[in-house]
Amino acid sequence: MKLEQMPRVRLAALPTPLEDMRNLTAKLNGPRLLIKRDDMTGLAFGGNKVRKLEFIMADALKQNADIIITSGGVQTNHGRLTVAAAKKLGLKPVLELTGEEPKEYTGNLFVDYILGAEIHFVTADSGLSPAEAQKQQRARGEAKALEIKAKYEAQGHKCYIVPRGGRMPVATAGYLNATLEMYKQLIEMNVKADYLVVSTGSTSTTSSLILGSKVFNTGMKVIGISVSRPAEECKDRIMDELEKDIAYYGYDVKIERDELTIFDNYIGPGYSIPTPEGIQAIKLLAESEAIMLDYAYTGKGMSGLIDLVKKGYFTKDDVVLFLHTGGTAGLFALDKETVEQNL
Repeated sequence: MKLEQMPRVRLAALPTPLEDMRNLTAKLNGPRLLIKRDDMTGLAFGGNKVRKLEFIMADALKQNADIIITSGGVQTNHGRLTVAAAKKLGLKPVLELTGEEPKEYTGNLFVDYILGAEIHFVTADSGLSPAEAQKQQRARGEAKALEIKAKYEAQGHKCYIVPRGGRMPVATAGYLNATLEMYKQLIEMNVKADYLVVSTGSTSTTSSLILGSKVFNTGMKVIGISVSRPAEECKDRIMDELEKDIAYYGYDVKIERDELTIFDNYIGPGYSIPTPEGIQAIKLLAESEAIMLDYAYTGKGMSGLIDLVKKGYFTKDDVVLFLHTGGTAGLFALDKETVEQNL
């Protein structure tokens, strides 16, 4: 299907700003650093998923769905925005979250509650490593989503399951459009960006950016900073998504695995577990640019970018664009003690 023909419901405040990070650039004494502010897409604290949800929700409405089911971690940004989009469109949102139900609802989870989501928690067996627990929780979560779907459809409802992270070809349109938006903004600024750095979780945003940069010939090399998976697993997922998306949109392009650049040095103990480097990146960007990051995604992504600058990965003449994918609400799941312990 052609990009311009994709059904779409308007949910995002676009275009989002693209700004120079002059203070951070000066502090790091490295390349020129820019930031694309997709934390400012609007809709329940904003974030990158709003772009995807414009196309996902259009597809759900086309199928006459009245219940939207999706999954994620307890502090999922995707889940928060899916709930918000569903509510905005008069649909019932159901969240299946992997992890123990906390005693206190904070950050994204508190927003989910305020929005009125139906929330279910799925846990793993005790004694597993973080990676093993995550794998088991996700498998159980998929089964739980199907169970919820069967229950509601037996009552006469029409359910639409949104995959974790919005990982589906119809959603790719969101970041194909975003790639064009960034490219046009850079042209207006008379700037050529050499690199585009993004936090990589489910990999769907990263794969969409790689495809968009190739199709629209932006000249930007996409670098993914993994926040949850080994680099090779990320690449497996990206190649799978690229194959499906290229076929879905009918693009005549080919992207090889060796063109992908993913760093997995910044995950720490596991997904959504704060790292000292991530907390330090959050504090540095707040103090330098008054821009807020979160500890699960953008904090780790920024910590990777900062480390690459310090290691000389980029030249002084390079222009590096960081995609802020949002997650600001997740910052409020932290506390002063946790921050100070990691500085």
